[in-house]
Amino acid sequence: MPIQKGTLNQIAWPLFAGLTGILFISSLYFGLVSWGESPSHALALFWEERLIVIPLFVGFGIQMAIYIILKKGLFSSSSGSSSTGMIPGASGTTSTVAMAACCAHHVTDVLPILGLSTASAFLAEYQTIFMLIGLATTYLGIAVLIYILHRERSQASKSLVMTLESL
Repeated sequence: MPIQKGTLNQIAWPLFAGLTGILFISSLYFGLVSWGESPSHALALFWEERLIVIPLFVGFGIQMAIYIILKKGLFSSSSGSSSTGMIPGASGTTSTVAMAACCAHHVTDVLPILGLSTASAFLAEYQTIFMLIGLATTYLGIAVLIYILHRERSQASKSLVMTLESL
């Protein structure tokens, strides 16, 4: 059911989705690092990597907010339009790549235990590159979602104009 335009829901739904996304990805980050090392190490590492990690968390939250806007049709005349099938692919794929790139290096704490010390050394060596790739794919995902939102709004405007002209 489409949500009425001009209501508090146009702000509440995306805000809730964005904050939930940030909470999810930050919990995953802190959980992985705490599991591999300790909670105090997780906080220290977060502070050390904050210039990459915070934008990654925020970017994921923005993706979730835009996804909800598109999925619920909050700012267009239709809900669940033709391009919403593309949204999970665009958002989900980039978010998954971002999370994998961001957190892959934290596996280095566990890999030596599993006998994979070479993989551990590789991931530790290129940790910053993995995180930057994750950051880039997150913001690429945001760009794709904004493009889809813009296209949805343009199509809705054209449809409205054609309807008014036919009257």
